[in-house]
Amino acid sequence: MADISTPLAVRDIKALPRDGGDTFASVLLVKRLAERPTKTGNAFLAVELGDKTGTFNCNCFSDNPAFEFFKGLKEGAVVRIEAKVDYYQNRFSPKLLRAEEISAEQLADSPLMANLVETAPEDGDALWAELQQHVAAITHAELRATVTAVFEEIGEAFRAAPAALAMHHAYRHGLLEHTCHMARACRALAPLYPEIDADLALAGVLVHDTGKVIEYQGTLATSRSRKGILQGHVVLGYQLVRKAGLRVKLNPDLLERLEHIVLSHQGELEWGAAVVAATPEAVFVAKIDDLDAKMGMVQRLLRQAGENDEFSDKHAGLNAQLLLTKPAK
Repeated sequence: MADISTPLAVRDIKALPRDGGDTFASVLLVKRLAERPTKTGNAFLAVELGDKTGTFNCNCFSDNPAFEFFKGLKEGAVVRIEAKVDYYQNRFSPKLLRAEEISAEQLADSPLMANLVETAPEDGDALWAELQQHVAAITHAELRATVTAVFEEIGEAFRAAPAALAMHHAYRHGLLEHTCHMARACRALAPLYPEIDADLALAGVLVHDTGKVIEYQGTLATSRSRKGILQGHVVLGYQLVRKAGLRVKLNPDLLERLEHIVLSHQGELEWGAAVVAATPEAVFVAKIDDLDAKMGMVQRLLRQAGENDEFSDKHAGLNAQLLLTKPAK
């Protein structure tokens, strides 16, 4: 049996024997709460809990004393739980036994905070310095000034923001990491496609997701802001870019093309794009965005894998279970 006096990280919890019925304790962040109906019409809570090593979901039914407890919490709360290892449809889904909230006063100056917040595996300061180098690499003066003006407005928020609520790079510095990875890919691949304007493509990469600093809010748990719900990061990013481009007097053709990259970078209308990519640079940026998003999902699944895991759970963004073992050579 696991020692319930010592809080376990999610990675360690998932490594407990599947069939042992071990009881464990952990201090975790409430990342998502959603009330849903059962097949019989009764309510249950779908609760997502996690720390920097991973997440898991557990269902809390109305006859469980923890139901009312979690119903009274907000996303971003920190809780200490005791639970029993269990699986449902081959997915880790422990049975909650006890739960209590840990107050902000208890968390103050506590080492627990460092264990709760997932961050990018690369150093945030190093990524920020790299971003400045990518901006400086834009040779067209007005395009470079436009990108600079955008980051002058949102820089501090951009440094810490996640790139998504859950799907990819969904952690502190995740947006910065995603953008730097895309910029590396853009600069490496641009010479293969002389049909694209390399300056315009790099500028588009750097500003494509800037609207996410307005779309998302929250420190411990991320949610969509009022503007995020009503407008979305594609439109919000377009507004930031247009404002900056007009301020530095970027010529109308380049400004329209840069705006188009932002409006189309999601790739497909059903994925959230305002329009379908219709310039060489917009197609190029949309494909790099999709590539890095998918590989970000892969990297995170590999980081969070248990030592003995062969496959991950099915990932919605990949629409597959990921094989976690390295190739045999």
